Amino acid sequence: MKYAKYFLIALLIIAIDQTSKLLVYYNMYIHQEINVLGTWFRLHYLLNPGMAFGIRWENEFGKLALTIFRIIAMMGISYYMIKMVQKQAHKGFLICLALILGGAIGNVIDSTFYGVYLNNAPMDVPTPWFHGQVIDMLYFPLFHFQWPTWVPFIGGDYFEFFSPVFNIADSSIFIGVMIILFSQKRFFKDELKPEVQVTSESEQVLVTSETSDPVNEKQPSSE
Repeated sequence: MKYAKYFLIALLIIAIDQTSKLLVYYNMYIHQEINVLGTWFRLHYLLNPGMAFGIRWENEFGKLALTIFRIIAMMGISYYMIKMVQKQAHKGFLICLALILGGAIGNVIDSTFYGVYLNNAPMDVPTPWFHGQVIDMLYFPLFHFQWPTWVPFIGGDYFEFFSPVFNIADSSIFIGVMIILFSQKRFFKDELKPEVQVTSESEQVLVTSETSDPVNEKQPSSE
């Protein structure tokens, strides 16, 4: 099938994401940190019960709703990607959809199954199903400093960029969305072509009608 290659891209993202998470699970302990490139790129093992980039939902119902939402979004993205392939959308756009789909499925696997198979669900949940915690490990504390005391509201506070800990799935979704946002003109330019052609034809008809002067046209002689 013509859309199989895009699902293969999503499958590759899932494989890389799940492999990285399982390697961290079996070889690191919670909050362990390993420097990869100096101190600005580290592996930091965290369990995230909430959303991407360390954002959390403290409400237990919110966690279940988030997992259900992820599953619905995963199915919606899959359906939408198939439709876009059938409409022969820009290949770059389809690749971005595949990245987003792969990342979404990667985190859905964590939320749905990790509570059971990795036993990482919070202790107070009614069931480990759909309550698994997402494994995060990518940490890029590029720089940090303490705000001067004279700065209003945040004076004396510690600031670190980039502080969230995330995973391959989060990165894949983020990259796919950002490329779509910054490449809209390239991805969707074909949708404007029919309008441009109609406009050009209309202008040509208008010019033709304006240049023709029925008054000055020669009339047949009555003789």
